[in-house]
Amino acid sequence: MKTKTLSAAAIALLASAAAAAMANDFPTAQRVIYVQDCVKNNPGPHYEMINKCSCALDALAREVKYDEYVTMSTIVNAMSIGGERGNDLRDNETLKPQIKRYRELQSQAYKSCFITQR
Repeated sequence: MKTKTLSAAAIALLASAAAAAMANDFPTAQRVIYVQDCVKNNPGPHYEMINKCSCALDALAREVKYDEYVTMSTIVNAMSIGGERGNDLRDNETLKPQIKRYRELQSQAYKSCFITQR
């Protein structure tokens, strides 16, 4: 009886771990870059911010697939390009829903991980 219960518990644990891994399919290098940028942009105790910023990326990864994240974050980062090229992006109405969604997801992730936005 104990073996059967243990096996069921082990299977349940493996299934939940597999689901978590699938929800967080971001490459390690991208995770490092995100956390480093987050720590740099959100002052606080270093190790505390590493944990909070890792939490924020995990929250984002639960909401969007990596390819969608890359598209949204690229658009948001490209908004800072100066001059005519930047104006073309800022004036593009088709990009605004993705920008809005990214900022909302980022805000929710920060809030859920106790990162104070400035």
